[in-house]
Amino acid sequence: MEKAKTQSFTVAIKSSPNGTVLVITDTELIGQKFENERLQLDLSKKFYEGELMSSEELSTKLDGAYVLHVTGKKAVEFVSELGLIDSKKVLEIAGVPHAEVYLGM
Repeated sequence: MEKAKTQSFTVAIKSSPNGTVLVITDTELIGQKFENERLQLDLSKKFYEGELMSSEELSTKLDGAYVLHVTGKKAVEFVSELGLIDSKKVLEIAGVPHAEVYLGM
């Protein structure tokens, strides 16, 4: 069952030789840095900058993506609800969920 509430995320669309990479981030996290004893997540980097996109618009972009780079509780939850993220593969860095998903071509 789909959620009635529309969400929005910051989405950067990157081109790679293998296809499109979608960088999907909870908007309120952009510009922040998070780290634990092993990993660092620097959301102040240009890589994470993108456009504000509704969940409906984002859904239309997912079909053509090669890789998803997903950061933040809402973003990971949204992509998980679509069946694209294995919850066992989600990293947590200073309380911020992060996943990278290979979708292929």
